[in-house]
Order: sequence, then C-alpha cells, then structure tokens
Amino acid sequence: MSRRLPRRALPLCVLLTGVLTGALVRTMPAAHAHAEPPRPRAAERGPVGMFQESATARLQSDGSLSDVAGLSKTDIWAVGQEDVWEAWQNRGVITHWDGAAWTEVGIRNDASSAGHLRSVAAATPREIWAVGEGHDGLPYVVRGDGSVFDRVSVPQLGTGDWLGGVDAVPGRMVAVGGRGGQPLIATSTAKGWTTVKGKSKGMLYGVALTRKGDGWAVGDGGSQPLVMRLSDGAWKSVPTPSIAGGYLRDVSMQGPKKAVAVGGVYHDGGKISPLILEWNGKRWRRAEAPDRYAELYGVTGDGKGHFWVSGFDPAHPGEAYLLRGGSGWRVVRGEESARPRTMRLQAVTHVGDLTMAVGHVVDAADRYTDVIERFQPAEAKSDAAAPARTTGAPTAR
Repeated sequence: MSRRLPRRALPLCVLLTGVLTGALVRTMPAAHAHAEPPRPRAAERGPVGMFQESATARLQSDGSLSDVAGLSKTDIWAVGQEDVWEAWQNRGVITHWDGAAWTEVGIRNDASSAGHLRSVAAATPREIWAVGEGHDGLPYVVRGDGSVFDRVSVPQLGTGDWLGGVDAVPGRMVAVGGRGGQPLIATSTAKGWTTVKGKSKGMLYGVALTRKGDGWAVGDGGSQPLVMRLSDGAWKSVPTPSIAGGYLRDVSMQGPKKAVAVGGVYHDGGKISPLILEWNGKRWRRAEAPDRYAELYGVTGDGKGHFWVSGFDPAHPGEAYLLRGGSGWRVVRGEESARPRTMRLQAVTHVGDLTMAVGHVVDAADRYTDVIERFQPAEAKSDAAAPARTTGAPTAR
C-alpha cells in the first residue's frame, strides 16, 4: 500500500540525521524554492581558470542523487532514489558515468527492491558497494562488479538497524549507521561480516578508510559531534571540540595526519551554521567557515592536501554551493538559474582534474530533479561541454 507524503513534508533524501530506535531525531528544514535577484555567471565567480557545467542523470519522477564516488574521470558511480515523496514505494537508483553518458545499472535477484540508497563506494572497478534501506524493513547492502549489482545478505543486521554511509578499499568494506540509538559499524572482509556497536549515544553518517587499515567515522552524538577512529583493528571514540548542537555528515582523509570532517551546528529558529573540523595528526580543531549560515553535506580530497565540500547556501538557494580548501576555505558558486529553485549538493568526488558534485534541485512546485555539477580547468572545457546522455535500459530488479 502506498502512502503519499503531503507536500512540504520532509522527503527521505534530505534528512540530516536518521532514525534512532524508530523515531526521527532531527531533520533539515523542508526545501522552499524562491526567486533570487540576478547574479554573475559561475565561470566569473569560481576559481580562476575553472569551467563549470550543470547536468543531470535524468532520473525519473522526483529523482535525487545522494552520493557519488569516482575511480577516474570515465568511471564514476552515483546512487539515490526516485519518487522521493513515496515513503513506501520510492525506488533506489544506481547510475554510472563512463565519460560520455550516464547509464542506470540494475539490482538483480531481489524481489523486495531498494528504497533510498544513501551512499556508494568504489574500491576497484569491479568492487562497488552501496547502502541504504530496503522496502522489507532491513538495511540494504549491494555489491557490484561494474556491470550488475546483487543484494548482499548480512545476518548481523536486522530490523531497526540503519545504514547511512559506506567506504571501501580492496578487500575491506565498512558501512556505518545506528542501532538502538547507538553508533553501528558493519565491516566486510574475506573472513566475513562483523558488527560493532558504539558505547555512546548517537548515529554515524560518514566513513573514510585507507589501504593501511586506518579510518574515521563521523556523525551526531545527540548534542555534540561524534567521531570514531579505526586504529589497530579497533574502533574507538575520539574527543572533538565542544560544539553544542553540532553534528558531522561526512569525512575525508589523506593519510594519518590529514583529514577533514564537515557538518553543521543547529541554532534556534531552524538555522544551521557550517561546521568544519580538521585533523592534524594529533587532534581535531574547528576551522573557520566562510559563511555564517550554510549546510555542508559531503567532502572529498584530491590526494594533494586540498579538499572540496558540497552543500547548500540559504542566502542563494538557486546556485550550486561548494567550498574549496587546503589552507583556508573559499566559496565556489555555480551558475544562477532564471527560474525559482533550490539546489542542494549532497556529495562530491574529485578524480584527476574533475570535481563532480551531485544532489537535487527542487522547483516552485516541489518537484525534484537530480543535478550534477562539474568543475574542471578551463582548458578541459571542450571535453566537459559535451552534453550528458543516458543510455541503455536498467537490468531486471
């Protein structure tokens, strides 16, 4: 039976936090599109010598992309959902960019089907993972080989468990979420599955791993940011600056002495200020954000000490909004639309000289359209300007 959510209700794809013991703890304000005064084009306001383009994977009927992971400029995976307003019949989507077109890839041998797919990770071209929720009430885990995906049965996960983030390196996958109001970490290796339940209260949303076996997981402790560290094969909580109302959505690391975690701080009246934490090898410290109010969702690194962050700027809701940092942070804006809309970039990846952020646009009628923002050096403009296409029919689900 399908129960359609009332308009202006909060769809699953824009939740900042998940479900703790079945109850929604915190949500982002529902997206309200409205017109903005004319502003310069993105190419005039972005980094010098940078070319920007907006595109879409052309998901059907109220589609949104939640996460993106790239192995190269011609091998990028994104996940999300269609029918975001259908709480019980929304459909998880996996799509692939080969440098010229987006192609939807199916999930076979699964009668229940995926609901909202929240996160994707690519360990190798033939080992891709995605997690989210299933219509059978269980956490949803799929693994792909580059051409098709299969749902993975995880005996250690049950009804009430929630998964919101995943990362993978060859031979190891880690998914994070929550169980009974406490952090949950599920790990897959050649030896099988293991689960760890954190001792503190809260929920985990983002995770990052290295091939050497280190890792970070971040989330919301209820009233403070939550950070856990993987070291010597064990996950342990790590102190962070005391930030009342703070939470973390994603984390990216570049070796043992460099990591960035992003999220926000809740204020009275529903406003959210950006939160950026930086790890220097010894402690987490809060970095200065360029805006007073903004919502930060995803972070990625280029392996050279620089990071990109995707998000939403309530002062300019119709524009793509990213931060670029290394030593200090600056805003990178996308092109303004003449039509009323709200754009939220939920995740970002960086491969080669390409930075790609994904999310959704909501128009004045609350219709969702998936969106993809691409940033490249200006000399790559001739290649990047080729229109994005969709090809092929999804395989059986």
